[in-house]
Amino acid sequence: MIKLSGITPSGTAHLGNYLGAIRRWATRSEPEDLYFVSNMHAMTTKHSAEELRLLTSHQLAVLVAAGVPKEQLFVQSDLMREHMALAWILECTCTFGEARRMIQFKEKSQGSASVRLGLLTYPVLMAADILLHGTARVPVGEDQNQHVELARTLARRFNTDYGEVFVVPEAVLPEAGARVRSLSDPSRKMSKSISDDGGTVYVLDEPDVIRRKFRRAMTDSRNEVRYAPDEQPGVANLLDILAACQDSTPEHVIQGIGSYRDLKEAAAEAVVTTLSPVRERALELLEDKVELAQIRQEGADHARKRSEERLNQAIFLAGLV
Repeated sequence: MIKLSGITPSGTAHLGNYLGAIRRWATRSEPEDLYFVSNMHAMTTKHSAEELRLLTSHQLAVLVAAGVPKEQLFVQSDLMREHMALAWILECTCTFGEARRMIQFKEKSQGSASVRLGLLTYPVLMAADILLHGTARVPVGEDQNQHVELARTLARRFNTDYGEVFVVPEAVLPEAGARVRSLSDPSRKMSKSISDDGGTVYVLDEPDVIRRKFRRAMTDSRNEVRYAPDEQPGVANLLDILAACQDSTPEHVIQGIGSYRDLKEAAAEAVVTTLSPVRERALELLEDKVELAQIRQEGADHARKRSEERLNQAIFLAGLV
């Protein structure tokens, strides 16, 4: 059963991305699992073309450096013709009411005088991403579950109206990853936003930068090292990060740590140790553009072979050839 997971290059990959998803993709993937950089989804708001190119390469390099299987990895826009061809067929299968009801469209368009059409239609493109590759299982959080339901609706409707071609996918809760909060504000998740640069540890940060960010991490005035997320969220965040890096539990790693300074230093060194090999390999790939381009081309070729017959069948059943 094919399982598909994607990551949008809307910003630079950070520690939360790595511990929450990327590391799991690299170490626990099944042979049929697929992973992709969903760079076309980063275009629903005004963007810089050059920045999108750079972030796409950056994200691909991080995924490869982390150990995500290259033959199971591709960049969405490298199959733009395939994804957009199916997206058009599905747009002609979807109703305006179904697209307009998507919660994220409602939230992001509210109060805006100028909304890009792509913000309305990108859930249909997401459905095309899913259905094109014969995906049976889609790991998503609650905020994306509605989009998988749309993909299910469109798959059933097309199969009924034109002929059986699409697997009807199932949304599944992703395996629980590390709970990583902002170092500067543990009430929020670690973010790609530049406004939280001091609270976000990026995968490509230099070791000294990582150490400096941890030294400035928010704790509290108690100076009591214990795992109490509700009462001491900053301390709990550091323990969660330390535990995730050591494949342990907060209750175990807390042993022997007697001060906030010790905790910050231990967490910082654990993160440096965890990210350093990924950082070094990613920088090598970004420097050697030939190797990264070859990996990207081979990934696209594999993805195209997997999806070609299904797309051609859909095109034929829709009456386009």
